[in-house]
Amino acid sequence: MELQIINRELCVGDIHILSVSSSSLFLIGDSETIQLASTFDTPPESLIIGPLVPLPPQG
Repeated sequence: MELQIINRELCVGDIHILSVSSSSLFLIGDSETIQLASTFDTPPESLIIGPLVPLPPQG
């Protein structure tokens, strides 16, 4: 297989981003290296920060 790539000028007009996820990459153009990292492997809303308050007994 032979792959030929010709890099030419890139002109980008307006960009409208409506939303992104918690792990997103938006790239225009070339990149030699991309390195992404995250400190959490769970969504931020699942973290419990602060004192735990017991629930009242049910029944």
